[in-house]
Amino acid sequence: MMAGLRCLCTALLLGLWGASAYAACAPDQVELRGPWGQARFTVEIADTEPLRALGLMNREQLARSAGMLFIYDAPTEPAFWMMNTLIPLDMIFVDPTGTVTRVHSNAIPHDRTPIPGGPNVLMVLEINGGLAERLGIAAGSEMRHPRLDPDQAAWPCD
Repeated sequence: MMAGLRCLCTALLLGLWGASAYAACAPDQVELRGPWGQARFTVEIADTEPLRALGLMNREQLARSAGMLFIYDAPTEPAFWMMNTLIPLDMIFVDPTGTVTRVHSNAIPHDRTPIPGGPNVLMVLEINGGLAERLGIAAGSEMRHPRLDPDQAAWPCD
């Protein structure tokens, strides 16, 4: 009986460990780290042209721990605007290694002024406006996500 209970407990612990290891690099999760600490966001993925064009338009709110991850097929030099976007957003531009190259804070709702991401951008994370600064997310921070090539990633998934 005790051996069976011990096996059950071991199986549960291994299951929890496996779930937490997976959660660290789940497709709907992004983790960022830097000298400021770590943060995790639950994200919607925008990896097609129609999804990237729609983005977070017409949303009246975004949960504090949520965001949208724009993923390109190859590094590019994207530009964003806020037409039909109702809430201020931070845009975190990331290169193919997962390194943050630029942060644009508090993009203004409905503004049609292009927001350049710079060259060599593979992903862009949009989160609530002002949150990147409050957390300390800046150029040089590292992002982890399963869509980053583990052979290139500064912080690869396990």
